[in-house]
Amino acid sequence: MVLDPGSAAGGGLGAGAAPRLPDRHDPLLCSWPSPPPPAPRPAPRCPRGTRRLSETGAGMRRSESAGRRGGGMRAAASLPHIARGRGEEGGGRRSPCLLVALRPRNVEAERERFFRASFAYDPQFEYAEPVPAAVLDKYGAASDRFVAQAIRIIRAVLEKYGTYESFEVATGGRLLSKCQIWSVIRKYMQKEGCVGEVVVQLTDDLLSQAVMMVEDSRPTLAINLAGARQHWLEGMLRHEIGTHYIRGVNNTRQPWHSSEGRKQYSLKPANPTEEGLASLHSVLFRKQPFLWRAALLYYTIERASRLSFSALFQDLEQYVQDAGVRWEYCVRAKRGQTDTSQPGCFSKDQVYLDGILRILRHRQTIDFPLLAALGKVSYEDVNRLKKFGVLEKARIPHFMQDLERYMKQLDHIVTTNGLNEEELEQLLPD
Repeated sequence: MVLDPGSAAGGGLGAGAAPRLPDRHDPLLCSWPSPPPPAPRPAPRCPRGTRRLSETGAGMRRSESAGRRGGGMRAAASLPHIARGRGEEGGGRRSPCLLVALRPRNVEAERERFFRASFAYDPQFEYAEPVPAAVLDKYGAASDRFVAQAIRIIRAVLEKYGTYESFEVATGGRLLSKCQIWSVIRKYMQKEGCVGEVVVQLTDDLLSQAVMMVEDSRPTLAINLAGARQHWLEGMLRHEIGTHYIRGVNNTRQPWHSSEGRKQYSLKPANPTEEGLASLHSVLFRKQPFLWRAALLYYTIERASRLSFSALFQDLEQYVQDAGVRWEYCVRAKRGQTDTSQPGCFSKDQVYLDGILRILRHRQTIDFPLLAALGKVSYEDVNRLKKFGVLEKARIPHFMQDLERYMKQLDHIVTTNGLNEEELEQLLPD
């Protein structure tokens, strides 16, 4: 394995003649700002010439003392994060990534004021540039369709483990060393037959568990050392490589690989299928495949649409004790707002649970290998598109090879999370 000399942590998988991945069809994603890193080593961000493909949910760094300033950030897979664009650091100016534009420029100052006020204050966010009205319109309305299911999943985790932190330790296992992480990555890349195609960087500065992007035409995956747990790392690789990367590579060979092609074939949006499928793959082979992250994001956004920031923060205390973690969830749900004393949300993160439940509802009729082979398509389009698809030499994730086992694991996810067929059919009728 060739190390990437540009890795933030001094190592990466070499990049060979990798297939060039297309842009996502949704707006470009970037990551939420982090406090200045303790060392000058740069974190993977959204650099010039970089397209963000995906991100696996977010771990926040653990505080040196949980109670100080409401608790710091912890290194758990709590929620997805978004990193700051290089255009903000000076130098050449360019159009910012969507979620960078939604990052309040005064978020740290407002955090300090919020904690000093003992949480009885609604932050007044400022933005470097006006938030596009079209974006706010698109993501300004939350859904409550799956709130009951989200609450049930959250409570199931807390009833079994007491706290999320206990769940993380019990099911995620110990944190891995760099050598152990490289070993897992190497073996996984061999399973998928993509050694040398994806640059992998290890960093201790990244707040999310993982970030997948295309940098200088090379697929690049940044992995947070603080979130690489013994029993969860391969799930993250199934999410990023086994789902997003493989479907992206297959998509480049399809007649609908361009926006014009998608219009020609009347394709539905890739989401919520894309993120729902990737999220299922993250937990696919866990003994306790709880959908905590997707459920809590969904619930938080729905409540944000009805509550002020401070009321939302208080509401989340029943599920999340760490004040630093709650702050992060609230900021994510309220981004785009200026006066957070008003109800309102940014609803994009509801896509995870939405996609999960739709796929589980129709899992008996979905051709999952074909869903991977056809590229960035919705499960609803698979049967219609199969006669037009280029299937020769299509890549299928290794974990789909034993389809009987794969389907049993999906059934296990349904059972673990307190779902059932009758309920799913009622929620999502044909």
